[in-house]
Amino acid sequence: MPKEMTIGPVEGELDRSGSIGAVMRPSVDSPSAVAGAPKVAGRPQLMRVLNERLLMEHIRALGRVSRVELARRTGLSKPTVALALASLEQDGLIKVAGLRTGFRGPAAVLYEIRPDVGFVLGLDVGREYLRGALADMSGSVRARSSREARSAGAKDRLAELVALADELVAIAGATHSRVTQVVIGSPGVYDPRRAALSMAANFPGWESPDVMLELQQSFKATTIVENDINVAALAERDMGHGRDARSFCVVSIGTGIGMGLVIDGHLYPGAHGAAGEIAYLPLASPDVRSSEARRHGPLEAAASASAVVRAARGVGMRGARSARQVFEAAANGDPRAEVIVEREAELVAQAVSSVVAVVDPQLVVLLGGIGQAPGFAEKVVAQLERLMPFAPEVRVSALGHEAVVDGCLVLGLERAWQRLLDRS
Repeated sequence: MPKEMTIGPVEGELDRSGSIGAVMRPSVDSPSAVAGAPKVAGRPQLMRVLNERLLMEHIRALGRVSRVELARRTGLSKPTVALALASLEQDGLIKVAGLRTGFRGPAAVLYEIRPDVGFVLGLDVGREYLRGALADMSGSVRARSSREARSAGAKDRLAELVALADELVAIAGATHSRVTQVVIGSPGVYDPRRAALSMAANFPGWESPDVMLELQQSFKATTIVENDINVAALAERDMGHGRDARSFCVVSIGTGIGMGLVIDGHLYPGAHGAAGEIAYLPLASPDVRSSEARRHGPLEAAASASAVVRAARGVGMRGARSARQVFEAAANGDPRAEVIVEREAELVAQAVSSVVAVVDPQLVVLLGGIGQAPGFAEKVVAQLERLMPFAPEVRVSALGHEAVVDGCLVLGLERAWQRLLDRS
């Protein structure tokens, strides 16, 4: 299979059960748009392909479905549907899924997509953990796993990522040859001029062009590398709180700081793929070192997990080794920690208010170790109400640590599905 390294989200949907599904979006080149048009009426081969694609899209969206139902929904004749289904079944793309009984007349044969016609692998490259999942073409997650990241260097981190992928394929009882799409959620933004990632300062060596080349060589299937918070926003849109909002943003605060922005139901990447890189907002404390601010961005240098720990030690909390410990101390009434947490909420609220003033989203979803800390969302809301005359709803992500992996599956399944339609 030809290899490809691409950047950019593809629309998809992840339902509440954790299975990946399709969103029916008619397009100008769909059979429903052109069926019966004079310019294609004389091209039976093209009509056959268009009919098969149309049926595949409906079967994917509906799940188990009968020929009668497909004919009713597509407007195609029953003989045309029967012929197309026979062809798709012969090609191994669909299968008989059983019979529907309990109605008048003979039992109806039900069809569904063959789930094992391909697999999608989603991987989340975090600083502290690597996470992943493998889903089949029906959207069912066959395997899910995570492991602590033990390597700081890019080469060893790549090796750990490949080992995680091997583990997932083995758990699912699949083979790498059956994996048709790999999506990797990673910090940073792809720079086409260098064919490499940029803005990934927390990952030593990760911005080298060699990383992209080695990813291509390591994964034989087509591979997409996408910003981790962008794919988390896709998952939030399709199976999280974003289902109830046309426009929202996901703000992740933890080891790093980033944002994914969804406008009118679509992920907005920006002209250079850098929309949401709020780490570079000029909201910094006076004590932030200029070199750190240049490398990580002023906001990240002032409000990331390491900045919280640094602030805690600066006020005498010598035993603070993590942001979690600082937040726990604040919850237990330590006045020094309480001041630090309030300052953190103020910085995050300032960043969010900058976005609200421009985009006016309905919802802000908080993600990451700090973003999901107990009680932190309420503190951000209090600061927002002080800063803004109109504040969006603020909620903690319902997807948690799996948001990036689930978003990778959303993106990967849609790309794999399009390839499957092309194959048909």
